[in-house]
Amino acid sequence: MKRLILLTTALLCAPLHAAQLALDLGAGHRTWETEALLAHPEAQTITIDDDVSYKRQMTYRAVPLAVLLDGIKTDDHLQAVALDGFAAELSAGPLLDQTGARAWLAVEDPTKPWPPLALGKPGAGPFYLVWTNPQAGHIGPEQWPYQVASIRRLAPVAERFPALRPDPKLAANDPPNKGFALFQKNCLACHKLNGAGDAQVGPDLNVPYSPTEYFTEGFLKRYIRDPQSLRHWPQAKMPAFSAAVLPDGELDLLLEYLQHMAKRKVAIH
Repeated sequence: MKRLILLTTALLCAPLHAAQLALDLGAGHRTWETEALLAHPEAQTITIDDDVSYKRQMTYRAVPLAVLLDGIKTDDHLQAVALDGFAAELSAGPLLDQTGARAWLAVEDPTKPWPPLALGKPGAGPFYLVWTNPQAGHIGPEQWPYQVASIRRLAPVAERFPALRPDPKLAANDPPNKGFALFQKNCLACHKLNGAGDAQVGPDLNVPYSPTEYFTEGFLKRYIRDPQSLRHWPQAKMPAFSAAVLPDGELDLLLEYLQHMAKRKVAIH
């Protein structure tokens, strides 16, 4: 028994192995090793005052993400895929900006592992997209993917997944289209809709039923604002979307999109 305890303790205290980040940006594939990123000439120590995932101040060794995105332009579209299937859809513009909200790739040092995100959960490493001055770019929690394994350039969401699009007869400024943009920013990293999307974390939000069909509007808003207030589940992954992250007007537009898409279901075989 004593040997078993000693072995377990040793395993828990053992340093992490170095990891690899795959970048597929359309002009070839590149893999970055942990060691190379930690030694990158532009790597520096940064402090995040209100870390979205750890919910406290955190300090990281990080590289400005823009310097890793060779050949990427502001109108390109990127996707950051995490080890658990979370797939954050990211416009390249904010990632390249170095004056307002600034994106950084935090790199976990195997000799100094980051703490668990919660009891019984892993940490945010090996790679974590964090932001300094996020309020300047209205950066939402889904734009802070952790446990990142790869970043790739892709066609925009509407081109890749036509089943997500609102009725093409609608004007670009109609509420469902505005809500579609908010869905991409806040929901698509975890959820599919009409079977479309790359995420592997949460349930489909339209098939077989849209949440607008089994929640009253008031309870659906409450669920989005604080999921644990309606369905308390220790292993739940859905974050709370406060009014600071998703203002009331934007939440209304998001529901307009979901209600609209409830009438545009696609059969999934």
